[in-house]
Amino acid sequence: MSKYDIIVLGSGPGGYVTAIRASQLGFKTAIVEKESLGGVCLNWGCIPTKALLKSAQVFEYLKHAEDYGLKVKDYEHDFDAVVKRSRGVAEGMSGGVKFLMKKNKIDVIEGYGKLKAGKKIEVDGKDYSADHIIIATGARSRELPSLPQDGEKVIGYRQAMTLKKQPKKMIVVGSGAIGVEFAYFYNSMGTEVTIVEYLDKIVPVEDADVSKQLERSFKKSGIKIMTSSEVTSVDTSGKGVKATVKTKKGEEILEADLVLSAVGIKSNIENIGLEDVGIVVDRDKILVNDFYQTNIPGYYAIGDVTPGQALAHVASAEGIICVEKIAGQHVDKLDYGNIPGCTYCTPEIASVGLTEAQAKEQGLDVKIGKFPFSASGKASASGAKEGFVKVIFDAKYGEWLGCHMVGAGVTDMIAEAVLGRKLETTGHEVLKAVHPHPTMSEAVMEAVADAYDEVIHL
Repeated sequence: MSKYDIIVLGSGPGGYVTAIRASQLGFKTAIVEKESLGGVCLNWGCIPTKALLKSAQVFEYLKHAEDYGLKVKDYEHDFDAVVKRSRGVAEGMSGGVKFLMKKNKIDVIEGYGKLKAGKKIEVDGKDYSADHIIIATGARSRELPSLPQDGEKVIGYRQAMTLKKQPKKMIVVGSGAIGVEFAYFYNSMGTEVTIVEYLDKIVPVEDADVSKQLERSFKKSGIKIMTSSEVTSVDTSGKGVKATVKTKKGEEILEADLVLSAVGIKSNIENIGLEDVGIVVDRDKILVNDFYQTNIPGYYAIGDVTPGQALAHVASAEGIICVEKIAGQHVDKLDYGNIPGCTYCTPEIASVGLTEAQAKEQGLDVKIGKFPFSASGKASASGAKEGFVKVIFDAKYGEWLGCHMVGAGVTDMIAEAVLGRKLETTGHEVLKAVHPHPTMSEAVMEAVADAYDEVIHL
């Protein structure tokens, strides 16, 4: 039986990062993967979806070329080629992870791994043992009883990335990051898209002002939005799909070629041996302490199978903390209140910290600043004036409580707020840090200035 210091079960952005850091720390490391290195994120999630969205964005540029003083004749999109490019990007990234495994001398064990008592993993009939086993099996598209996925007319995100034929009409159920990203992509490609959201606003975890802005932008681009609505049943017996939607006004029947279910994710914790080992699970999540140890010594869990935010960068951070703690290093627990969230539709969304509503619910006295990109020179020159930056500070101490952005390129700007909050930066310190002109990032400084009644360009 092969013996290791650390075995990681699952090679997504949590698993493969964990394995690399373990190897860097001198541990003899192996990683188990049943499908493709890189997991869902690299192969079916984060990376290939961004490739699809980039193609949609370029197509949007072509459609609006005259806005930039340019003339483009006879342009069209090739849906198959767009999908093919996305798959090529994913394959390239997966190949990159394979290279990193080899570079860091990590053994890749291909096959379905199942935990066993005694710090062992069985992979296709062969046992492997380790002093420490880290579970990083991720998650998959969640299915609702009223919306069973058949992979053809009712699909999840995975099928949505590789459709053989572009649908003329699509219903997207759920308006979280996955839902709005695919809604934007297909709408840009020419599909008639309707979003059905159970709650009273789209992107419901975001600040209310961000939700309102995205709804305005989406409606302007032709996307139909139904909030406070629920798909209660689907009829797939005909050529397309008939979805029964319960609204405040009553029931409505929507017809489309297919329905994309984007109602969240389901942790991959079944059939991996948790019961055999005795690892405690609660509400679909593996329970862990601050350093990702389960209730059974020698077994750990990170990423989407644990109660933290289900984000790639969270899984990576958790894995690094986990193995550094195993190595005996002094490590701080992860601050889940300072995790950035990003959504890559157009306009993009990025946020960190408390929303305005959350801050007020906590009884905090706040200063709020907002700067619209319509007042930004760089945004005007770029033809991307939609959106804004909104900042929330504690009025007494100047603590940066939250930052919420919607607009072009904001997913690349949010790190300033994350770092500022990590360093306990005050509003006045952000305001006095000189930002380059003309840039989109100036809007952060201007929003802070607005919070402190010092804004110049409004």
